[in-house]
Amino acid sequence: MRNKIVAGNWKMNNDANETESLLKKLKNYKFKNDVIVMVSPSFTNLQKSVINLSDSKIEVIAQNISELEKGAYTGEISPSMLKSIGVSRVIIGHSERRAYYNETDQLLKKKINNALKNNLDLIFCFGEQISDRKNKKEFEIVNNQLSKTLLDIKKPDWDNIILAYEPVWAIGTGENATPEQAQEMHLYVRNWIKINFGLKTSEMVPILYGGSVNPNNASKIFSQADVDGGLIGGASLISNDFIEIINSF
Repeated sequence: MRNKIVAGNWKMNNDANETESLLKKLKNYKFKNDVIVMVSPSFTNLQKSVINLSDSKIEVIAQNISELEKGAYTGEISPSMLKSIGVSRVIIGHSERRAYYNETDQLLKKKINNALKNNLDLIFCFGEQISDRKNKKEFEIVNNQLSKTLLDIKKPDWDNIILAYEPVWAIGTGENATPEQAQEMHLYVRNWIKINFGLKTSEMVPILYGGSVNPNNASKIFSQADVDGGLIGGASLISNDFIEIINSF
């Protein structure tokens, strides 16, 4: 049975005090034992968050890494740097990284390989633009994104990968895919894994939905057969909303 997962992507929000305040509210709440909860503070707050949550089941994850292991690359963060402060998972391929920082599938493939090579788990994001969906190309786009980045992954490495479907038109817009639309794409992705890596792998890999999930729609989205949880943006910055989403299973 696949894990139920809710991951909060805090993006470029919360200074040190705000981060500590939000973590305090979350760590004092008793979540269901069968739900894995993750948070991704800014890089400047990662180590402090790991320390603050050392007695909690909440996992601290990073928002990005370099495709390179070390060297004269000002401003970059390597897998070994993350691991040295107790962070063992990273988000790769978020739509904002693709759109604002021109991260291509080729670059993302290098980041994936760098993470796996250095024993970092990852959440890999993918999804279509509104123009793709209007032109009925959403499955073609998702197939291309997955094939260009994950097709060469060794089967055992899937134990370390969580997927996150992000319909880009539903991120920060207040709109979201219907539960049926989410299920349709998640099933398509699961079948893509089945075709390329086998039934057992396809049934094991968690696939999250990311796109304006909130307390009002989370339960309907999470109730879909192939939706295993959510990658939550804005709502994860509000403790009560995030807790309510986590309790939506």
